Amino acid sequence: MHPNPSFRAEDRDRHIEFARDRAFGVLALSTSKAPLLSHVPFLLSEDGAVAELHLVRSNPIVRALRMPQRAKLAVQGPDGYISPDWYGAEDQVPTWNYVAVHLVGYLELRPQEELLDLLNRQSAFYEQRLLPKPPWVTNKMSEEALARMMRMIVPCRMQVDDIQGTWKLGQNKTEAMRLRAADQLAEDGFGMDVSGLQALMRSADSEN
Repeated sequence: MHPNPSFRAEDRDRHIEFARDRAFGVLALSTSKAPLLSHVPFLLSEDGAVAELHLVRSNPIVRALRMPQRAKLAVQGPDGYISPDWYGAEDQVPTWNYVAVHLVGYLELRPQEELLDLLNRQSAFYEQRLLPKPPWVTNKMSEEALARMMRMIVPCRMQVDDIQGTWKLGQNKTEAMRLRAADQLAEDGFGMDVSGLQALMRSADSEN
């Protein structure tokens, strides 16, 4: 999380909406050695209080969850390199604009009996974005194949007690500088989803 308060507006609803829509992040859990990381799809409740996900049973995070553990779910949005030449002003430096939301809370294993309901809700959430394609549902699988797959994964739940967000979009520049950089980003920029980053930069509020 960037420490500059210009990028750290505490708009909890915006953070929740972004994380719910993105629905994919990096799950991090501390250990006595190195942090454990796993890239996971997840469901976030409308109020942002609960994140639900499943992990492969052999995942080291699962083995670490003998009891609930503090964890963080980092959700990455669009990002891109910003050249100082794009601002049209002197004495600027290169930077990288990005959006990120961190969900923090206690992660726990859930009873295996909850897994099928979680899988059904997850697939329904993702499949609705593919309409008018008929949604995929678990009962399209044979009972044997579904049971075999479910033995390999476990349901997890995070009780979220802190949500942190960074929207680093050039708010510390004048509006004219920020918009010039956004225009140039669309033409020559690189990063992840630079068109989405450009749109966010154009709609951001400048502090000047």
